[in-house]
Amino acid sequence: MIARVSLEIALRKEFDYLIPPELAGQIEVGSRVQVPFGTQKFGERKIFGTVTALAEESAQIKLKPILKVIGAQSLVTPKVLKLARWIGEYYCCAPETALKSVLPEAIRKEKDGWKKQLFVRALNLSGDFPKLPKRQQDVWNIVEERREILLSELLELAETTAATVRKLEDRGLVEITSEISERDPYARETILPTQNIVLNPAQSVALKKITGAMDQPLSTFNSQPSTFLLHGVTGSGKTEIYLQALAHALEQGKGAIVLVPEISLTPQTVERFKARFSSGKLQTLVAVLHSHLSAGERHDEWHKIRQGRARIVIGARSAIFAPVEPLGLIIVDEEHETSYKQEEAPRYHARDVAIMRGQMENAVVVLGSATPSLESFYNCHRGKFSLLELPERVDHQKMPHVRVVDMRQAATKEKGTPLFSPQLKEAITQRLERGEQTILFLNRRGYSTSLQCPTCGYVCECPDCSISLTYHRPEQKLACHICGHVEKVPLVCPNEKCKNPAIRFSGTGTQRVEETLAKLFPKARIQRMDADTMKRKDDYRKVLGDFRAGKIDILVGTQMIAKGLHFPNVTLVGIIYADLALHQPDFRAGERTFQLLTQVAGRAGRGDVEGEVFVQAFAPFHPAIQYARRHDFNGFYEQEIEFRQQLKYPPVSRVALLTLKGRNEEKVKFSAEHLKRELEKTLKEFKDLILAGPAPAPLLRAETFYRYQIMLRTRAMSALSRELARIIQSLALPEDVTLAVDIDPVNLG
Repeated sequence: MIARVSLEIALRKEFDYLIPPELAGQIEVGSRVQVPFGTQKFGERKIFGTVTALAEESAQIKLKPILKVIGAQSLVTPKVLKLARWIGEYYCCAPETALKSVLPEAIRKEKDGWKKQLFVRALNLSGDFPKLPKRQQDVWNIVEERREILLSELLELAETTAATVRKLEDRGLVEITSEISERDPYARETILPTQNIVLNPAQSVALKKITGAMDQPLSTFNSQPSTFLLHGVTGSGKTEIYLQALAHALEQGKGAIVLVPEISLTPQTVERFKARFSSGKLQTLVAVLHSHLSAGERHDEWHKIRQGRARIVIGARSAIFAPVEPLGLIIVDEEHETSYKQEEAPRYHARDVAIMRGQMENAVVVLGSATPSLESFYNCHRGKFSLLELPERVDHQKMPHVRVVDMRQAATKEKGTPLFSPQLKEAITQRLERGEQTILFLNRRGYSTSLQCPTCGYVCECPDCSISLTYHRPEQKLACHICGHVEKVPLVCPNEKCKNPAIRFSGTGTQRVEETLAKLFPKARIQRMDADTMKRKDDYRKVLGDFRAGKIDILVGTQMIAKGLHFPNVTLVGIIYADLALHQPDFRAGERTFQLLTQVAGRAGRGDVEGEVFVQAFAPFHPAIQYARRHDFNGFYEQEIEFRQQLKYPPVSRVALLTLKGRNEEKVKFSAEHLKRELEKTLKEFKDLILAGPAPAPLLRAETFYRYQIMLRTRAMSALSRELARIIQSLALPEDVTLAVDIDPVNLG
């Protein structure tokens, strides 16, 4: 018997190996194996790979045998294997790279990753009980009472050593066994079971359509009515629909995957899913997969899914590859989020992979958002997805009242740019007096944007990236948020001709907001949440727990506080610089601003008291801000789609972004021009193709590398991906220039 193996080195080729008699019956499609690779002459090495097919014979002669099988069970299911092949083809990357991405690193390792611990168990004694020394008797009393106990816990309780316990084992009173001890990242949480909530009419209609699609017989299953976009305003009860749809999948004997953006994978979110399925006839383990888990926790959570013990998976983008079988439902919450896009190869978008997996496995896909991506809403208009709308908040709660403050007027009155307008200061004061909570949002961490000399205009820049360094005041450091470069704050202007000691910061960040708040409201309890303060695994959980318990009056933060959080006592949200991202060189700048403002505003007024939102902006009449003020997604969509149609930008067409990088700018630019000529020569059959560039990337230099880009736009992206893969394989580039292909990019930087 022959096994076809995809190795963990990107050669874009599979290799045949002999299955030796001793491994017969242990190897199947999806098995992880170790094989010899290379020749005696140039050095043979042992490499890991995945079996992609089995065959009776091979065209090759003198096949080498497989050395060993990793794990007792095949790790990649045939369905996930098929999905990995599609990712390799569509996202224009080596199939080995795509296959590697569907298994967490903790699972790919050769060693058994289970944590084993020693347990002490009382045995049934036949005959008379022996007389024991006092220390052994004390240990026996604990074991007899508990019947089974961890050895480490027993030693601590009895204040003794393992030798004493071994003496009891020699007497036949106890046995010491090694058993798997699962690592549960949420083991310390107290989960209180919850019941279904009665749905309002709009929620009922949405749920009925989703469950109706899940009930379709396989022979009539249509992959386009079975992809739904659940467009519900913030606080409209999307999560309850998810929970009741999950229950329906479980009733059918199927499992489900719930994707949430990494940033909003809060204990609050996880608790709601665990609480609903922790008891009752639909009881199941809920596995959690995200980047804050330890390798051991990730190993154990993944195997709970593979063994069928956890039939619901909740996680960030890579959870889309979870080995759930059979799969009945995939939910992508906050489907518009850019964090669903992987930034290195394979550069897949988890939302789009979810839709493809749903089609391959006849599973229903639900995309949920208060501010859908233009791509998804456009697909509803074209009949590819079914649109479900929740236009009102649950329990008749009012949408928060949004006030836009023109900061140009505030700057004129105060002779400079203030952080807080008089209106926002007054609103915060009122909330503090009433014992209500406030969230302040600024999508920029640090104390200020940059350090600038007021005399000569010198700005402290990163030596490795074409970007100014961000000033962090408490640590008195300048940091690059691209490559991580750090340096001390200069005492005088670094410009040799200037040397001005009055060098000062310009712009603002969350650190400065926090410091200014402390001066304005000295009695207020203030907490900051950004990438600088949330370093440890439990920081996020602790701060949100304190905020929910009312121990914090004002929460200041970046986009990690913008969405997915439900705090009934928050009645005020302030957005410091609402138009911060509006002027970035990206055709999605307006869409991102609209989404962010709407999501942040949605944190207010989720309890009994009506919420109020202050949006501070220097371009207050920009459409993105005005439509967000009115919670008018449809109005924003109509205006924005017109602009996209004129310029043939997504979702009207699709984009492939080719980025060349190297340390020599001239060489990179020359290589980009050479690539453009090759593309023009080869892609003539794509009649709608628009080829732009090469041009310097918006961030020309990052981490010492210069970057040039070519952008391709077409409707026929699957065909273009295949052609690009062929061109790239035959393309001759200098050794020190590399090319990255990003299909459907979400960031153009």
